[in-house]
Amino acid sequence: MTGGLVSHLAAGGVFHLTSDVAHARRGAARHAFRYRVDYLLLAPEAVRPRGLFRLGRFGLFSFRPADHGGRRGTGTGASWAWEVLAQAGLSRDETMTMTLMAQPRFLGFWFNPVSFWMVLRGDDLLAVIAEVNNTFGQRHSYLCHRPRFAPIRARDRLRTDKAFHVSPFQDIAGSYEFRFSVSAADIVVGIRHIDRDEGLVATMRAKPRPLRQSGLLAAALRRPGGALRILSLIYWQALRLRLKGVVYRPLPPEPPEEISR
Repeated sequence: MTGGLVSHLAAGGVFHLTSDVAHARRGAARHAFRYRVDYLLLAPEAVRPRGLFRLGRFGLFSFRPADHGGRRGTGTGASWAWEVLAQAGLSRDETMTMTLMAQPRFLGFWFNPVSFWMVLRGDDLLAVIAEVNNTFGQRHSYLCHRPRFAPIRARDRLRTDKAFHVSPFQDIAGSYEFRFSVSAADIVVGIRHIDRDEGLVATMRAKPRPLRQSGLLAAALRRPGGALRILSLIYWQALRLRLKGVVYRPLPPEPPEEISR
């Protein structure tokens, strides 16, 4: 149930998610890895700073609304997400809470391979915007929802065509299949890239825990570097793929639309 999540977030609270992230590449060159990654779950329109966690300013961990929502580098945060959903037909009301699951800045450094805007209404998840950034300075987002914004269930598979260059070792082909399960006990995200010749399965699983200073310090010591660590791991996996002989694809132009609906 998400009710406990919503009340905590609406009151300005933040959840710390130590996520187990796993990737498995399918096809001729199989490749897999698993890491632990620190995410925060917050409501951008209500969140408040606390101790080592800062808002809009330098800190050990920090959050800047302009890092998210819309074109990379010029984001407008939650207002962008609400506008996208309104254009898709969701009528906002006071029962809905806009939340964001993203990696925070670490000592001012920012990079998020994927963040998730999630609209919650009580115990229901109504919509998700998967905000994807590549290592070439580009961004594209995928809007996920059921017809007429019916609540998204754990068994639902939400499909959209792949439109964005993420890995230089895969073509822009095939489709993505998303699944989401959000509760106070567990948050699970599954992404499956479906392609005729190759594909990818990625999963994220975490237990949301209220943000504590001890948790932030432990994260900084156990996984130093934050987003910089994640970026270095991406390049390390790219090197491993190149050594396996996987062909490097040149960077194509960005999609003409900033979001796939």
